[in-house]
Formats: sequence, C-alpha cells, structure tokens
Amino acid sequence: MSKHKSEIKIDVNLDAEKVPEKIVWQSSDNPSAEAPQECKAFFLSLFDKEHKDTLRIDLWTKEMQVAEMDRFLYFTLKGLSESYHRATNNNDLANHLRRFTDFFGEESGIIPKES
Repeated sequence: MSKHKSEIKIDVNLDAEKVPEKIVWQSSDNPSAEAPQECKAFFLSLFDKEHKDTLRIDLWTKEMQVAEMDRFLYFTLKGLSESYHRATNNNDLANHLRRFTDFFGEESGIIPKES
C-alpha cells in the first residue's frame, strides 16, 4: 500500500460556449502555494493501462496568445525529450526529439536561429 498520496486539482471555468475562461490548479505537494494558482493552458496525457492508448486533455483560455502557445509548446517538447531520455535511456531518439524541439524553437522565434 502507498505511504503517501498526492492530489492535483484543476478547475476550469467555461463561458456559455464552453470555452475556457479561467484555469486554476492546486497540488497537495506544493506547500508554498496554499491557494490555487492561475494558468492559461494545460496539456494532460494519461496512458491507459488496459487499452495501451493515450487519453488527452488539452485546454487553453481565450486570452492565450499565439506567442504564448509557441513558448508553452516549446518548453513542453523540451521537457518531454528529457522525460523520454530519463525513462528509456534511448539517446538516439531523445536527441532526435531535442533537435526537433530546437527547430521548433528557432522557427517560432523562441530561440535564435543558428547561423
């Protein structure tokens, strides 16, 4: 039996058309944030144990700007490449993902293009 339980709570306020207006989240493992914290977007991916498939929820608020989405996706891809490497130790594929992440960062203007 687990010795520790952690809870992550995400609340999404929707407008009349069911478009997210406000997203707040809170984690029981973050004692410095006693109140829910506001964010503009989140990506949630869950791997279904039985069906061996991914369940996803990708939401962003109306106020999320394209440049912010570019940054959000760039840092998400960067984190995924590191997570993939830690989980698999597959340097070759992790490096391919890192190269794509760099390409995405350069093309979106987040990082300067290499000369």
